[in-house]
Amino acid sequence: MSMIEAVFSLTIILIIIVAYWSLAVFPKQREYKKHIQYLNTIQVGDEIITFGGIIGRVVDIDDEIGVARLQIADGVEIRILTAALNRAYDPKELARNLRMAKGLPLEETTAAESMEANSAI
Repeated sequence: MSMIEAVFSLTIILIIIVAYWSLAVFPKQREYKKHIQYLNTIQVGDEIITFGGIIGRVVDIDDEIGVARLQIADGVEIRILTAALNRAYDPKELARNLRMAKGLPLEETTAAESMEANSAI
């Protein structure tokens, strides 16, 4: 193998590694950092959705051991790892996602949303 072929092969391998890093690893790292920042902003009383799909209100957070208590119904609390807290609960976002999943137009509003919009005027 000549020197030029070796340099060319090494260059191709480096390009593949850089492409993999930029398409797979770097976005995951960025997503992880955003998730950690979100976890640091969670406060008692926030409504959140867990990665398992459970919706609850934060009752207590113990940062030392990484556990939060969520109230998921009246008188029902669960302990969950703070790493399992996914995002803030937004009923409008969930309704929009449901409309998308059912193939309904996104501009379609419910009666409650129409009343809310009219009362804001």
